[in-house]
Amino acid sequence: MDSFKALLIEECDGKVSSGFVQMDESGLDAGNVTIKVAYSSINYKDALAATGAGKIIRRFPCVGGIDLSGTVIESGDARFKPGDPVIATSFDIGVAHHGGYAEFARVPGDWVVPLPAGLSLYDAMALGTAGFTAALAIVRMEENGLRPSKGPVIVTGATGGVGSLAVDMLARIGYHVVALTGKESEADYLRGLGAAEVMLRQSLDLSKIRPLDRARWAGAVDNLGGDVLAWIASTMEQGGTIASIGLAASMSLNTTVAPFILRGVSLLGVDSGYIREPYRSGVWQRLASDLRPPHLAAMSRRIPFDDLPATFGDYIAGQAKGRVVVDIGGG
Repeated sequence: MDSFKALLIEECDGKVSSGFVQMDESGLDAGNVTIKVAYSSINYKDALAATGAGKIIRRFPCVGGIDLSGTVIESGDARFKPGDPVIATSFDIGVAHHGGYAEFARVPGDWVVPLPAGLSLYDAMALGTAGFTAALAIVRMEENGLRPSKGPVIVTGATGGVGSLAVDMLARIGYHVVALTGKESEADYLRGLGAAEVMLRQSLDLSKIRPLDRARWAGAVDNLGGDVLAWIASTMEQGGTIASIGLAASMSLNTTVAPFILRGVSLLGVDSGYIREPYRSGVWQRLASDLRPPHLAAMSRRIPFDDLPATFGDYIAGQAKGRVVVDIGGG
């Protein structure tokens, strides 16, 4: 293996910075599966990590990128052999173990999933951690009894990567989806993904959240946290299910027990980081079949590896829309 290009995140005197470097095989982290990376993607977490805007990195220096797809070139794990197309996401990738923003990666076999039939390596990263998280939220909600016949499902932060994918997936399998966004200009985009209704966050009076308000939602996929999640809890239908998957607005949650003990509402925490097999592969199989977003190509765009650093600012500023796939070596 010759030297290869990587985006390395470093810390000096308490200041985090990132930039391209040349690495060689000796710089790869421990693991028993070595992958030639084809694609990675950009998640909000990646932007926080690379810019230092959030305390994401747990070990410096660290190659960024919390997910990747590519081809196995060397394996000490009997489940994988050279030439196999694979996906690796979550666990410590890109935060405490060198991640997907490099032409090569080495990871433990337990972090690797075979590419499901029906998905390309590009598709896998158009989905990426965002798609896996959205699908996991839907699977968890279904396990808790959610069905299209139960009523509407609201998705917050709907123009983001996870939100867009959740809207698209839920609409595909028959749900009446209400997309909540602060971006009035993106209403047509959300309707194009299948949202039956678009609600503006500005229309909510979050200064007056009642313990129980008018019941409206059978399900909710929340990317925001904070007062929006508190409002959602107060407006859930009897037996409704909330999947809490993000904190783009706030980590805090100031609510009451009323929705949970008087309406039987369930609040499901969705952590995509440490889901193990066979559950992980099962979610990816759903992403390759009934949960595959029909508008995946329309909501994703490809950028060259060199353009990666300049793209992080859109995420920090809240201007990102859909999914950005980083072409590392996919061609």
